[in-house]
Amino acid sequence: MRWILIISLLISLPAAAQWKDYIIGVKGDTLNKVDLQGRKQGPWVHRYETIRGERGFEEEGEYVDDRKEGMWRKYSLMGDLMAIENFRWGFLDGKAQYFNNAGNVFREESWRAFNPDKVYDTIDVEDVLLPGNFKQVIVKNEGASVKHGTWNYFDPASGLIVKTETYTLGKIEKNNNPSTLGTDTLSMGAKKVPKPKEVLEFEKKNAGKKKVKVRDGSVGY
Repeated sequence: MRWILIISLLISLPAAAQWKDYIIGVKGDTLNKVDLQGRKQGPWVHRYETIRGERGFEEEGEYVDDRKEGMWRKYSLMGDLMAIENFRWGFLDGKAQYFNNAGNVFREESWRAFNPDKVYDTIDVEDVLLPGNFKQVIVKNEGASVKHGTWNYFDPASGLIVKTETYTLGKIEKNNNPSTLGTDTLSMGAKKVPKPKEVLEFEKKNAGKKKVKVRDGSVGY
């Protein structure tokens, strides 16, 4: 038994020796690893306490050479999901979703990260007028992430999109307007709700017919 214990310790020493620091999670897995060069590697969990009115949270995901990579999840200190974000080279890249206390999405973002190791980067840009058609564009890398793609804002109660924005490399497209939300919506201030079934049936039944004047309840003199 004594020899088995000694052999087990000798086997684990090389693995531990490659990390400058780490912790053991509740499931026995190795978390928050820092390599000998001082870089974060592998699965990590961060915890930020509530301070000066700012809501505290925890986030979990993976690091590659000290940079966030892939999907990261953010939770409130009560354990409720707050956000799902995707990273590349340590910057936001792709879709990011944000949730309210009820667990419903209230905003969906789209980002494009640039490789910080390159002075210039080549990316595919979709033609706004011809969806599905892409062209390659060489851009100067100024670091970080830029808004790129469709951003949706939701009514958390109904789940309906109340606002849509489209960005190309940080610049908002000029065709962003309520019409992009579809024709089967009625405007109620800034909120868009589905047209009642009766309204849709009436419009379908009377499509193409000559418009006639109808009484609207107003009183004229």
